[in-house]
Amino acid sequence: MFSYLRERFTSHLRERSRRRARLVSKDGRCNIEFGNVERSRFVFLIDIWTTILDLRWRYKMTIFISAFLGSWFLFGLLWYVVAYIHKDLPEFNPSINHTPCVENINGLTSAFLFSLETQVTIGYGFRCVTEQCATAIFLLIFQSILGVIINSFMCGAILAKISRSKNRAKTITFSKNAVISKRGGKLCLLIRVANLRKSLLIGSHIYGKLLKTTITPEGETIILDQVNIEFVVDAGNENLFFISPLTIYHIIDKNSPFFHMAAETLLQQDFELVVFLDGTVEATSATCQVRTSYIPEEVLWGYRFAPIVSKTKEGKYRVDFQNFSKTVAVETPHCAFCLYNEKEAKAKEKKGYDNPGFVLSEVNETSDTKM
Repeated sequence: MFSYLRERFTSHLRERSRRRARLVSKDGRCNIEFGNVERSRFVFLIDIWTTILDLRWRYKMTIFISAFLGSWFLFGLLWYVVAYIHKDLPEFNPSINHTPCVENINGLTSAFLFSLETQVTIGYGFRCVTEQCATAIFLLIFQSILGVIINSFMCGAILAKISRSKNRAKTITFSKNAVISKRGGKLCLLIRVANLRKSLLIGSHIYGKLLKTTITPEGETIILDQVNIEFVVDAGNENLFFISPLTIYHIIDKNSPFFHMAAETLLQQDFELVVFLDGTVEATSATCQVRTSYIPEEVLWGYRFAPIVSKTKEGKYRVDFQNFSKTVAVETPHCAFCLYNEKEAKAKEKKGYDNPGFVLSEVNETSDTKM
């Protein structure tokens, strides 16, 4: 009993470690880490726009708030310095005829409030710049221009983050498992994909990459070697009419990397099938890519997907997403090689073949029966 539990626990840990070792997660995120990058991280500041867009929301909002608070406080200090140099502060006891550079600045707090009012164009009217100081007029113009730039950049970054096509990809879903069964007399690997929105993806194109470790004839080990996997639907793999869930399939022929796999050896394979769907969002005309992956444990041999589309009595088409990832067991050859051998054997049965070594010998039979 103890050995059985230990074996089950070991197989469970082995399965968990194998499931973690995948390049692309089910929701499309890439599991890769860059180490010992020679170039400095400051190169990312050159493309600051992309860097800001790729940041997580918590970091983006921290930068957003810090940029505004920092600029308000910095210019508040400058306004305080202008008032201090011009001796406009109350501790200098200005005369009644004294005209300050900025009226009603009595300290650092009032200078900060005036900086905020200037940059966000609130303009309460209690504090204002006079024509007494050219320095104050220049500082007012400079802060106004810089405030517009900061507002445009930060608000544009947030708007671009919200409207990124990456969020549109979350409404495209793939089936939990891939299945292998016969389709049109051929052994195929099938995957189901659905668009959860009624808006279409224009010019959709679907394809796949098989990632595995290979050893070249020269003895070089290539990790994450990529092999192209062609997926098609009945109408082709480009410009899909993606209004209802589609079942895409890959034909397992002699050129397919799945040709030498069998139902008994599938789980022993070490590969990851990554599926991509590219398209253009109809509402924003932005390009969108959706991706997911399947490991051997997620490929079911001898199954097909349950029907999902039906037609109601009112003439409407209904999609039942309850059966989206549901599979049904079907009779399937245990390998593609066997299927092709079976087809060749049946084709030979329909044909006649001459045997050059066959000789027909005639035998004369006599009858000794007398009436």
